[in-house]
Amino acid sequence: MNANIVDIQNNAAGEEIRQFIERFEHLEAEKKDIADQMKEVMAEAKGRGYDTKVLRKLVALRKRDKNDLDEEEAMLELYKAALGMS
Repeated sequence: MNANIVDIQNNAAGEEIRQFIERFEHLEAEKKDIADQMKEVMAEAKGRGYDTKVLRKLVALRKRDKNDLDEEEAMLELYKAALGMS
């Protein structure tokens, strides 16, 4: 293979790799900005007297499928009854 062709291929691959890395780095910066904003929201909620642990739990619950939640709740109640906790 001609040395010029190899150089062109290496330059093209290098450029493509650089573009992937720059895109990834940009997304990482956006992710950090979003994480900072999320922390600010929870800090504001905490400042107003809300329990952020409970708020985070509610966020996680809202992401889950209702049928899965219902099934888990039923199992929890069954286990609590078996332990005399209900």
